[in-house]
Amino acid sequence: MKLDRSQFIKAREFVYANARLLDRRRFEYHFEQGKAHPVLDALRAYQNSDGGFGSALEPDIRTPCSQPVAVECALAVLDEIGVADPGILSGIRTYLGQAEREGGGFPRAAIDVNDYPHAPWWDTTDDNAGSLNPTGRILGLLYKLKAVSDDGEDGGWMNRNADFVWSRISLADKTDYHDVIQCITFLEYVPDRQRAEAELKKVDEWLRKPGTIELDPDASGYVHKVLDWAPSPESYAKKWISDEAVGRHLDVLIGQQQEDGGWGMSFPALSRGNEAEWRGLITVDRLLTLKAYGRLE
Repeated sequence: MKLDRSQFIKAREFVYANARLLDRRRFEYHFEQGKAHPVLDALRAYQNSDGGFGSALEPDIRTPCSQPVAVECALAVLDEIGVADPGILSGIRTYLGQAEREGGGFPRAAIDVNDYPHAPWWDTTDDNAGSLNPTGRILGLLYKLKAVSDDGEDGGWMNRNADFVWSRISLADKTDYHDVIQCITFLEYVPDRQRAEAELKKVDEWLRKPGTIELDPDASGYVHKVLDWAPSPESYAKKWISDEAVGRHLDVLIGQQQEDGGWGMSFPALSRGNEAEWRGLITVDRLLTLKAYGRLE
C-alpha cells in the first residue's frame, strides 16, 4: 500500500492551510525542491539573544524564553536538512555553556516554563539539576553535526556534560521511549566509540524486551510504536524490528490520514492553535517516514 497522489495532495493542502511557517518550509524542502535557507530563516525566528531557543518551537512549551528542549528541537531541524549553520550553532554553544547545572547536564525544563501556557507534563518545581532528557540528545546531535570539539573553547562544558550523560545511562528508564532515545543518540555519535559500543549492547537488550517497542499498530494512548522508534530504515532501532512489522505499521499509518488531509495527535492539545501546530509538524513527519520507506506514489 502506498499513499496515492490524491492523498498526498490533501496532506499538502493541510500543511499549507494549518502548519507553522517552519513546517511549511520543511515540507517545501523535502517535497517541492525547496532550499535550505528558508528553513534556516524560519528556525532563526525562534532563537533568542542568549543563543537558546523558545517561543514554542516545542509546541507544548509556550514561553518565549530559552529552553533546553527547544534547543534539542532546533538541532533536530538542522540534522534533518543536513546543515550545520555556523551562526545558529554559535548561539547554541553560547547558551549551553551557560545553561549547564552544577554536576553537569541541562534541566528538563527551565522554571520559567510555569509562567506561560504549557502541557502539564512540563510542570517544573526545580530546575537546579541536570536531566538525561534532553542532555543526551543535545550532545549527540552536536557531535553528529560536528558542531563542537572536545578541546578548545567548547571542551570544558562538553566534557562535563558528556560525563553527566555517561553517568545517567545506567539510571535511564529502560522502557521509556524518551530516555532510551536520549541514550541512543548520544551513544551513536559520542567520540569514545569503544565505550559507546559497550553501552549500546545494553541498549539493545532494552529494545529487545517485549513492550519497549509497541508492535501493535492499533494500540491507543500515548505509546511509542514501531515507526516512532524507526521513522526511517536507517534508524538505530530498526535492526530489532522486522520488515513485516514495519509494513503493517506503514499500512496503518496511511489509513490514519484524516479527512482534512493531516494526521492526528496521540496526546491532548492545549488549544486549537496548539493542535494545528502539532498536527502540521506531525503531518510533515509522517510524510517523511512514508517517503523514507518508499510508500509515496
